[in-house]
Amino acid sequence: MFFLNLRRVAGQGLVMFWRNGIVSFTAVFVSAIALFIVGAVIIGNAFLAASLTEIKDKVDVNVYFLTTASEADILNLKKRLDSLPEIKSVEYVNREEALRRFVARNSGNSLLLQSLEELGENPLGATFNIKANEPGQYASIADFLDKGTKVTMDQSEPSIIDRVNYSDNKIVIERLKALLAGADKLGFAIGLTLIIMAALVTASTIRLAIYNFRQEISVMRLVGAGNNFIRGPFIISGTLYGLMGAILAGILLYPASFWVTVATATFFGGIDLTIYYVSNLGQIFMVLLLSGILLGMVSSYLAVRRYLSI
Repeated sequence: MFFLNLRRVAGQGLVMFWRNGIVSFTAVFVSAIALFIVGAVIIGNAFLAASLTEIKDKVDVNVYFLTTASEADILNLKKRLDSLPEIKSVEYVNREEALRRFVARNSGNSLLLQSLEELGENPLGATFNIKANEPGQYASIADFLDKGTKVTMDQSEPSIIDRVNYSDNKIVIERLKALLAGADKLGFAIGLTLIIMAALVTASTIRLAIYNFRQEISVMRLVGAGNNFIRGPFIISGTLYGLMGAILAGILLYPASFWVTVATATFFGGIDLTIYYVSNLGQIFMVLLLSGILLGMVSSYLAVRRYLSI
């Protein structure tokens, strides 16, 4: 008996889905928009995380050594820096490499290169390019360099460091630190707000579809049909709205991710959302599918309550 009723409810739900025509199409379209927002939030979070990683990798602190600093003292300081847990990497650029890079960077400035040649010696000191694990750790690294630049046991000897550019990058580092702290919360809040709004619109659209069957509901009530039997076909229809919407949203997300990749290539080169979407298609589509079914079922359940309470 249970399976017979289930088959009747499912069949009636399919009939309602096809008979509604334009209203069903509208409900599917609105559901697709809601689920597209869900997918966009997922991909957007991945894009934001990748973008912040790109920016974070470009932030560093440079240490400029005096030309009189010995390589042994510099390597000793590098060894101490490498032992710090905050340090991700320390690139050592000796004086000769620093000069080579300077010449390559200014190859079009003949006057500057001529002046450099007339000096007869290398005016550049060695440098460190330091990257921290997190932007918030640069302050402690700069403090270490400020207090720990005496690399010999004799603390009366002068520092081998000419300058550290942490103060020059401090504003950028602090802003990046704040951005990293607020990005997840902001993305979640915006995504949740948009999803709730989309769910309300979807519920209103499904309510319109149910309105077309208000007379059928009244007749079913008169002949003694139970609330679950009346509600069942509408939940089936709502589930179909969500299912079709999930498929449509999944299709639309591919060109959308491709467009975002192309549009942001100038600013965030190397972040290919299309590859991310294809690589995680199974997980993303499963989220869309479950969200669509849940959205359709809950919206239909809530929408039909009004007519069951009359």
